[in-house]
Amino acid sequence: MAYSKEIDGILKAKRISVGDGARITTSGVVYEGLLMPRIEVGDDNVLILKLQSGYNIGLEYSSSMQIEKMEANAFSEKPTPRYSLKKSSLPKISLIATGGTIASKIDYRLGGVKSLLEPQEICQAMPELVNVISFKSLLSPFKIFSENMSPVEWQKIAALAAKELNSDIKGLVITHGTDTLHFTSAALSFMLKNLCKPVALVGAQRSPDRGSFDGAMNMACAAHYLLSDAAEVAIVMHATSSDDYCYAIRGTKVRKMHTSRRDAFRPVNDLPLAKIYSNGRTEFLKKNYRKRSAGKVVADTAFEKKVALLKAYPGSEPGLVDFLIDKKYKGIVVEATALGQIPTFTFDKKNSWLPQIKRAVEEGIIVAFATQCLYGRTNPFVYETAREMYRLGVIYCEDMLPEVAYVKLGWVLGHTRKKEEVRKLMLTSLAGEINPMLTEEEFLI
Repeated sequence: MAYSKEIDGILKAKRISVGDGARITTSGVVYEGLLMPRIEVGDDNVLILKLQSGYNIGLEYSSSMQIEKMEANAFSEKPTPRYSLKKSSLPKISLIATGGTIASKIDYRLGGVKSLLEPQEICQAMPELVNVISFKSLLSPFKIFSENMSPVEWQKIAALAAKELNSDIKGLVITHGTDTLHFTSAALSFMLKNLCKPVALVGAQRSPDRGSFDGAMNMACAAHYLLSDAAEVAIVMHATSSDDYCYAIRGTKVRKMHTSRRDAFRPVNDLPLAKIYSNGRTEFLKKNYRKRSAGKVVADTAFEKKVALLKAYPGSEPGLVDFLIDKKYKGIVVEATALGQIPTFTFDKKNSWLPQIKRAVEEGIIVAFATQCLYGRTNPFVYETAREMYRLGVIYCEDMLPEVAYVKLGWVLGHTRKKEEVRKLMLTSLAGEINPMLTEEEFLI
């Protein structure tokens, strides 16, 4: 991204390119760092440096500013200390790296981060792990940002996870992008049958080049979770915006609730499984968690991909349901309002979803409702709108998150198409996804 013509001219004269070290003196203060490209929405008269701390700073150009190119090695990246990833004296775990911010590097040409790190690099960058665990396997079936994930990738992760869990490890950590981390945690919760060891999914909200990088602490807390007596799929991430402790949150009761905060992942309609400190101190907040045991994990990855997640909203087009029917979808999860309503008895009958839902059910499509409120549960017996949907055969998914209902319906339809069996399975808590009794303390944790 080009700076202003005046700045470009100066940089060219000084032979300074994006990614080079630069020393800028302005108002008597000296700043040293790597020259970054101008961001698309930034002021083209502001120079951007990445400081050694990892943070970026913008410096408004003035004619009195002094700009110098630094020597080739003056701002070189410090070598990462190397340590043994395999120590026989420490408990063994395995790592599956799939990409995401936790495995990223800065691209100085574009100014953004790219998923580039290999599993070995991820671990070497986190000395917090050196005296806690040893790695049996460091695996990377693919490297992808999580917005590009699909059920195919979930199946690959599950198959590889089962293989590792059936070896002599204490547990498994999976590094993953945060955008769809909670989808993958839900998928693995259903796909890893007979789970007898802990699985921790870990991401980072800040990239490793930044001073506020959260991935190292998340990984350290995940390692301690893997040494506990739990045998649950959990997301382990910062519990506060500071480096206080992490939460381990059940994979079917967690959601990303903020775009950028380090404590973005919160439990919904549930308490966290545990509070984990980077020094190993672990406090379990729930008593009814699955315990570690002997056994063999099975990768039960059957999944019906023709399932959709559809949001109902004022003025939403009911023809969207017709589209899914015509495309031969097998299941539809609707994010309904509040207790489970959709536009039904509208003034303009063309805006009613009733005919489309009725058509979907009659053509053998499983239709399920989850609440877009996130907190609380659906109930088809309060309002007439929901009663009508229930009479048609819509499944009301209790307190399941919409994303979890979508993943679960795809997994269930991968195993059976019989309506009554599907209904029974959807309304049975298979991986802690349904909380039979919601309490006050489980709201807005």
